[in-house]
Amino acid sequence: METDIIVGNIKKAARELFRKYGYNKTSVNELAKHSRIAKATFYKHFASKELILHAVLMDYIQENVQDILNKHVGERDLNTFLAKTILRVSRVTYTVCNEFIGWEFIRESANAQEYLKILSDDLEFLLLSSFMQNDTIGAVVPEEKLTFLIKCSKNIVFSFAFTAVSDADVRKNFISFQKDMLPHLVDATLQ
Repeated sequence: METDIIVGNIKKAARELFRKYGYNKTSVNELAKHSRIAKATFYKHFASKELILHAVLMDYIQENVQDILNKHVGERDLNTFLAKTILRVSRVTYTVCNEFIGWEFIRESANAQEYLKILSDDLEFLLLSSFMQNDTIGAVVPEEKLTFLIKCSKNIVFSFAFTAVSDADVRKNFISFQKDMLPHLVDATLQ
């Protein structure tokens, strides 16, 4: 029981500090201090700062994906449901990278590239399993077609997130994704 409380406190501290300062500028010492534990206790529960980042990100994404899926259960048109869901999940993914990790670190660090590959794969698995468990999607769309939609959307969003210079660029890219690409991906998925 106490372990759950400590882990919860570490995750809460990490969520707050990563959002406030970014992953790169937050130290394990600050995480331990903010969690009101010793640094050794931090390492007892998380072997590295990267592992707490991953835990926080996956918790955040999972909470948001479930919320997104539950909000649009009443949508009658499957095309619209899938398009809205993918767009909202894509925005959550972008938010995660922007707010928790920080684009400067992602673009400049070799370690970040390796970590983003792991995050991308775990995100894909989380989305696929969440979509397959959803009655509106899972009962109608075959797994291989959902995999196609998720992989394509994820790769597009990650690519324009890396190439965007400003928030205005990101907004333009999301609008382009929503209007020019996503309808075709959803149509291909449902055919």
